[in-house]
Amino acid sequence: MLEKAIKQLYKQEVEVKIDRPTEPAFGDYTSNIAMVLKKDPKEIADNIKSDILEKVEVKNGFINFFLSKEYLQRKTEEILKKEDKFGNLEIGKNKKIDIECICANPTGELHIGHGRGAFLGETLTNVFKKSGFKVFRSHYANDAKSSSQIKELGKTALGQGTTYLNEYLEKKISKLKPEISKCKDEREAGSFLAQAVQKDIKNFIENKLKIKFDFWISEEKDLYQKGKINKIYEWLKSKNLVYERDGAQWLKTSSYGDSKDWVVVRETGEFTYLLPDIAYHKDRFDKKYDKIIDIWGADHQAHVNKIKAVSRILNYKGELVFLITQVVRLKGEKMSKRKGKVVTLEWLINEAGADAVRFIYLMKSSDTQMEFDVALAKDQSEENPVYYAQYAHARICSILRKLKNEGLKLKPSIKNLNLLNHPSELMLIKQLIKFPEVIEDTARDYQVQRIPQYALDLATSFHQFYHDCRVISEDVRLSEARLGLSLAAKIILKSTLSLMGVSAPEKM
Repeated sequence: MLEKAIKQLYKQEVEVKIDRPTEPAFGDYTSNIAMVLKKDPKEIADNIKSDILEKVEVKNGFINFFLSKEYLQRKTEEILKKEDKFGNLEIGKNKKIDIECICANPTGELHIGHGRGAFLGETLTNVFKKSGFKVFRSHYANDAKSSSQIKELGKTALGQGTTYLNEYLEKKISKLKPEISKCKDEREAGSFLAQAVQKDIKNFIENKLKIKFDFWISEEKDLYQKGKINKIYEWLKSKNLVYERDGAQWLKTSSYGDSKDWVVVRETGEFTYLLPDIAYHKDRFDKKYDKIIDIWGADHQAHVNKIKAVSRILNYKGELVFLITQVVRLKGEKMSKRKGKVVTLEWLINEAGADAVRFIYLMKSSDTQMEFDVALAKDQSEENPVYYAQYAHARICSILRKLKNEGLKLKPSIKNLNLLNHPSELMLIKQLIKFPEVIEDTARDYQVQRIPQYALDLATSFHQFYHDCRVISEDVRLSEARLGLSLAAKIILKSTLSLMGVSAPEKM
């Protein structure tokens, strides 16, 4: 609306930035467009006419917009009509996105750090789908026999070392001992054990985390055994992108934006981990995704520029995005995977509950370190953020059940929504209609922490409405309008929780 008005008024293209002010006195939206254009803000304000606005004010050079009651009432009706389809966007235009997340080395169970990538990837998937994208999910396992990690795992499997050893692996090795004893060396033993661990990881992800991947890629089976590593290596050599130095083979990544070149074949003749990654990304590039998102742990930060250079070498035309997640700690706990001291994600979910774990993980930006408070996650009070948000949903369900239990001849209605005039009613509606903005903003910048925060803000607005406005009263028309608003809040709150994979209980 503002952008259209500016173009008509000044006959020029301009990027209009709209923000939400922190204080209600400054309106529902505000813009500094007058300062950008170096024009009189009052002149611009006077030329902006819309039936969705109650008024337009100028203050300190900013133009402040106030939504009309009629518009808010109409949006409530729209939510009730569209139900869970409210907030569906078309910005994706059915473009294809592939998201890689979790991708743990199969040397043991998933630890609490893997949860960040898992829940970030799942939430982004849901946001992108809601925004009109076609989304695929990939899981990549570094399980090649040539991997030093798999070799160390094999030594442990054969009783020649203790790397990665913990109670879980001890039981696994004991159970598979007859098969492991038939392996000819530590690499074969490590690969065999890794495949068994990978089956457990897949089962945990699908059945406990409730996350479904479209592609499960094995470095050993899908890249090495199919000859894709050798094929990409020969291609790179044919393009004069590989040279020899100090007995090793180096890839000219510095010619494609990286700060240095990297070894792809060691002096021993073994491929480094970079070459399989090139083959793996080539497969994804060849599928012509419009966007590829790699969600990696903090230990992969140095690998980002290498793969960016690879994308240029392979002439990938889409957008390549890297999201690096930081460390998660429990109070008083230290983790070392190599020494077997791991706080597993399964333990945390069993201890605190899947909903609490997801919600609390997502509350903090994934690119910052976090300390998980198990006691808070288990707390059954409003101090627990997920409990607070879910309780708002359960409270709405309780109100709606009351109609049936007490035989009341009332029902949520889209009629008489014009009676919703109380400040707490209007404030709740303003929160509800933010939902599409939350979806769009997250689809553009990947900052998923705004979603749990929005759920909390929405819960707060509903609790305030419930406190200030008697939902069921002697006034039938007003009661049905407020029941309609309550149902609209239930719809949006459930949709918000669903984006995070968090349940919306009807009783608590």
